[in-house]
Amino acid sequence: MKRDLTKISLFIVLISLFFSCNAVKRVPDGKYLLTENTILVDSVKTKDAGVYSQLAQKPNTSIPLVGIPFGLHIYNLADPQPDSTYYKWLHKNPKREERLIRLLSKKQVDQIDSSYVGFNEWLQKSGDAPVIIDQKKIEKSLERLKRWYASYGYFNDEVDYKIEPSETKNKRAQITYSVKRHQPYFVGDSILETISSPVVDSLFQDTKGSSFIVPGKQYAATDFVNERDRLTIQFRNSGLYHFEQEYVGFEADTVNTDHKANITYIIPDRKITQGDSTYTVPFKVHSIDEVRIVTDFSYENKDKQFQDSISYKGYKLYSYGKMRFRPKAITDAISITPGKIYKDIDRTLTYNQISDLRIFKYPNISYAEVAKDSTGRLLNSTILLSPRDRFTLGVDFDAYTSTIQQFGISFSGNMIFRNIFRGAEILEISGRGSLGSSKDAAESDSSFFNISEFGGDVKLTFPRIIFPLNTEKIIPKYMSPSTSVSFGASLQNNIGLDRQSINAIYNYRWKPSKILTYQVDLMNLQYVRNLNTDNYFNVYKSSYNRLNEIAQELNYDFNNPDPNPSLEIPDETAMFIDDVRNRIINSDDETYQEVLSIYERQQRLSENNLIFASNVTLTRDTRENLNDNNFSRIRLKLESAGNLLSGISSLAGFQKNDAGNYKTLGVVFSQYAKIEAEYIKHWDITSNNIVAVRAFGGIAIPYGNSNSIPFTRSYFAGGANDNRGWRAYDLGPGSSGSILDFNDANFKLAFNAEYRFTILGDLKGGLFVDAGNIWNVLDNIEDEASVFNGIADLKEIAVASGFGVRYDFGFFVLRFDVGFKTHNPGRPVGERWFKDYNFPNAVYNIGINYPF
Repeated sequence: MKRDLTKISLFIVLISLFFSCNAVKRVPDGKYLLTENTILVDSVKTKDAGVYSQLAQKPNTSIPLVGIPFGLHIYNLADPQPDSTYYKWLHKNPKREERLIRLLSKKQVDQIDSSYVGFNEWLQKSGDAPVIIDQKKIEKSLERLKRWYASYGYFNDEVDYKIEPSETKNKRAQITYSVKRHQPYFVGDSILETISSPVVDSLFQDTKGSSFIVPGKQYAATDFVNERDRLTIQFRNSGLYHFEQEYVGFEADTVNTDHKANITYIIPDRKITQGDSTYTVPFKVHSIDEVRIVTDFSYENKDKQFQDSISYKGYKLYSYGKMRFRPKAITDAISITPGKIYKDIDRTLTYNQISDLRIFKYPNISYAEVAKDSTGRLLNSTILLSPRDRFTLGVDFDAYTSTIQQFGISFSGNMIFRNIFRGAEILEISGRGSLGSSKDAAESDSSFFNISEFGGDVKLTFPRIIFPLNTEKIIPKYMSPSTSVSFGASLQNNIGLDRQSINAIYNYRWKPSKILTYQVDLMNLQYVRNLNTDNYFNVYKSSYNRLNEIAQELNYDFNNPDPNPSLEIPDETAMFIDDVRNRIINSDDETYQEVLSIYERQQRLSENNLIFASNVTLTRDTRENLNDNNFSRIRLKLESAGNLLSGISSLAGFQKNDAGNYKTLGVVFSQYAKIEAEYIKHWDITSNNIVAVRAFGGIAIPYGNSNSIPFTRSYFAGGANDNRGWRAYDLGPGSSGSILDFNDANFKLAFNAEYRFTILGDLKGGLFVDAGNIWNVLDNIEDEASVFNGIADLKEIAVASGFGVRYDFGFFVLRFDVGFKTHNPGRPVGERWFKDYNFPNAVYNIGINYPF
């Protein structure tokens, strides 16, 4: 490991020296490359990112830890005068241009010039121009710093700067800014109001206690911004249609007030401009008169006559053709209600609810005052809806190779049918399949494509809760409730155990707020049937190899007379296991338990499964869009399986099998309780640097009709989106050393931290640390190395660290990560840290998008 680290360190040092020699090649004489900004506040260095964001000049971005301004060096590689350079080269030898023209052509020689110029322009565009210290930008930074601290009540602050050239490196300098704060100002003891409109004054007094401006609190400009936003939101959601944020003003008197700012609210009447004249009128509370909905609007038919219309509960629906929607399907997604007062939030809710239907494009919502209304208090709302295509078809095709398949092709397709029953329902039908060629599955007379997998799903979504009881009071329409019913099936041939599966899900989904989502699977049914269980030891090679070793250790009488015999699959493996279990073959207790463990795992992974579960998932996600890099996400999930079937079996007096289990449809159904929690947090340190963390914990406890968790519902560790120092299924359980082909367990902890930064344009970098493991808890596994017995077993948490390179294509991110085993619990105690920390033992992960 030391040798590898030495090589890596030497490589980094050499690269750093190489780049450092060229960093200032584009810096003019007498100028300085800015290398660092330092801000001293009252003579103490600050690390406040908000303060540094005020500076107009910042050093060129460097790769973390290495400290190389990669973008600057890319920029420096460019020729600043490529056209002139090419011309000089071309005419340096009098016959060079003539020979090139004879060899190529005049046009191609000119194209070489264009290509050379274009390449250098690309280098300059992709790289970062050197940040040269600029006096005007320093003065701009000083002014921003002064305003920044003034916004926190330091109205008399002083700012200065000093340029400090490097004593060891040419043309480099850093800037030190100094801020001297004086006594801050505080909000005065009395706050006055000058509010012209009676209705505005009444609304203001109702929520005066919620003000962000508090007497005695240190002055902060953000409090006034928040207060202006608070009042604007309150007034516009209380019927004041014409109220705008600009109407809320403040006056602060700081003259001879002993460092107190006496605040006065100023909210004038509404200003109306007609022609050259302007006058004011008091604000009024507006109400909704009519809500008009055009269900098939498009620019082409905007001047045509409506052919169909319907009135429904005060709403008026119009269509240029025959009405394709039942009125309730549309009005349930409209929060703007006839006869109610105007609320700005209703427009936002309507946007969100229409979008959640997935039937229409982004709607157009407008308001207009009713011309014939003498009171001037009525509004009509017009909602223009543009339907999406009623049918959408998507197809995909791929070709690949793997260790199992020498060649394979996969294909998938889906079709979406919108408004299938005229109630804004969505029907999704999808199919998938793959064909492959595998030597492992080949027979002498088999075709080239000798393995296959096919599957399909059907999903129908209703934009409402379908339940015997009325749920509208508990889950109102503004929560965008929906009900989904889905069915799916898949079939494998010559793959593993030739698994067949059928699933059915009936679930509800609703959003109480913008950031909160609930999903309830009332029924989540899965049936798994293994058709080729005799192939078990061909699939799980580690179990088979260990079984062979035990047979050789016990001098088993193999059918195969070779010098290095092996158990034949499946008959001889089954016979050997039965002989050990039945004590026909003598073995010590440890060997007996190991063979029993292999047998029990074989039974668990090859048995048919029937899972009848229900679950509740709560998700709180503050992310506003894909470009939001400051957010948190919490997911909680509770699942229970088998209780209904167990109750029915007990009440019906069904007989248990020899193992004490009930069967349904000839299968022992699973019974367990499961809980999961996940937390994700992202911090945008700067525009190019993001810190992301994740914590996950999950446990599934079998009981009643089960003593283990089905493989499809258990946990695994490792892989491109988990602990990147191990491959998927290669980590754990506990300190067992990952001796099996597919290691799983029923308890998992996982923790991840990642620092993401920009290398050059869309090329990103990442440094990460992953930690976690899986264990068995309260199930039928007795191996101490695999079982979690208490806090002391947390020392078996595996740690991986590494780095990655990613390229952002905009619609997805292609990711390549290298993970090193930093703490390996599978090794003996005392030999776990950094023993496998080298490139030969590294794991290389390729993934799409970020892991969290």
